[in-house]
Amino acid sequence: MSENITAIEIVGKEALDNPAGYFGKLRDQQPVFWDERHKSWVITSYPMITAALRNPAFSSDRISPYIRAKLSGSDVDPLKRQVFDVLADWMVFNDEPKHMRLRGLLSKAFTIKSVDSLRNRVETLTRDLIEKTPKTGKFDLMEYIAAPLPSIIIAELLGVPPEDRSKFESWTYKVAPLVSGGLEDPSRYEVAAKGMDELLGYFKTLINRYETTPEDNLITALIQARDEGDRLSTSELLATCTLVLFGGHETTANLIANSIRNLLLHPDQLERLKNGLVDDQAAIEECLRYDGPGKALTRLIAEDIEFEGHSFKAGQRVFLILAAANRDPNFFANPEDFILDREMPHRHMAFGQGSHFCMGTHLARLEASIAIPMIVRSLPPFKLVNEQGDWIPVLLTRGLKTLWVEYI
Repeated sequence: MSENITAIEIVGKEALDNPAGYFGKLRDQQPVFWDERHKSWVITSYPMITAALRNPAFSSDRISPYIRAKLSGSDVDPLKRQVFDVLADWMVFNDEPKHMRLRGLLSKAFTIKSVDSLRNRVETLTRDLIEKTPKTGKFDLMEYIAAPLPSIIIAELLGVPPEDRSKFESWTYKVAPLVSGGLEDPSRYEVAAKGMDELLGYFKTLINRYETTPEDNLITALIQARDEGDRLSTSELLATCTLVLFGGHETTANLIANSIRNLLLHPDQLERLKNGLVDDQAAIEECLRYDGPGKALTRLIAEDIEFEGHSFKAGQRVFLILAAANRDPNFFANPEDFILDREMPHRHMAFGQGSHFCMGTHLARLEASIAIPMIVRSLPPFKLVNEQGDWIPVLLTRGLKTLWVEYI
């Protein structure tokens, strides 16, 4: 990008390979930018994103307006309408009071105390997955450890039988391009609609089972919340199950894989972690800041406003680039350096801020702080097969398709 920026490619190769660097140039020159191609505002500085997340004019309810504008006719594909109806009941796509009501129903399952009770299970499962990896040659660390660990944990929380867990990754990957901003993928609507239909059918069967025979799991708890006071509709129950599955799997898988990749790219920091010279949890915070799984957030302008000298109009879309904010030199010293014991006077934005701060942060941190150190300390030394990385071409999340490593 030149100093006089007139156009950007928000899901172009440079933005995918190095989002912090690409959007960092935009942050340093035009932190509020109108992207004509996608008819969207792009905000990249730490304080401006903070201000936007605290401003009610930046609405999280961006699904319902789309349904009203594009999916209300009688000729609309019912499966496409269905997937958006489900997303409209995700708490992350809602403002108050619906957002807080839905969030409150899930909050007990994701408190620090509740999550910490899973520590032994996460440790045992991580050990089991490490033991199953090949011990010579090459292997895909995403396939063997990073993806299955959070997938199994979240499935167990929901109450998914072990024999059914293999189905979930396929459904998650079908829905992901739509939810995560696969703006250049013309098939994302059709693929997501099919995946969501399969997922809903499965959850309906599972809900029917736990209505008849309750067990100690999250689906049973949500059924009880629906039946005890009408706080949760059946459609909201189904939508919440899909949200927990999607959020609990993809985010943590990407966090683990991205972190391992960056440790291998910074061997001095890798050795410090392996030798216990830095606190494991502090190391995860730097991994989140430096190259976390959340690359951007989306908001919709609810009313005409003036923001940082620009006129934002109702109905306009806004992309808040967390990857650029987390490298803002005005808030992080030497932001381009990967320092596992970094002092962070300002909280990173890997999980957002404000009332929509990611509810699954405690679980993601627990899984990552156990898995990442255990991987690098338990396995023989290994290196990246592809240092550049094969990135999933979406705007909102930062994730690798594979993470091939080779023993040294």
